[in-house]
Amino acid sequence: MKPITWLGALLVLLGILGLAIPVFTTSQTRNVAQVGSLKIQSTEQSKHVVPQPLSAGVLVLGVVLIGAGLYRRR
Repeated sequence: MKPITWLGALLVLLGILGLAIPVFTTSQTRNVAQVGSLKIQSTEQSKHVVPQPLSAGVLVLGVVLIGAGLYRRR
């Protein structure tokens, strides 16, 4: 398979994943204060949203790249 086809398959996978899971959260632990061996830590959660038009566009671009890779092959 050509690299353009692999890239298209990866983009299709990312597009489907973005449409299936549009919202995800991440957490980050930070040191607020440290005195000797005593640490005070804070965990912050961030919510991330993937826009549906972006996911759909990536999916369509992936399908186009797969088609182009298969067309160039013949």
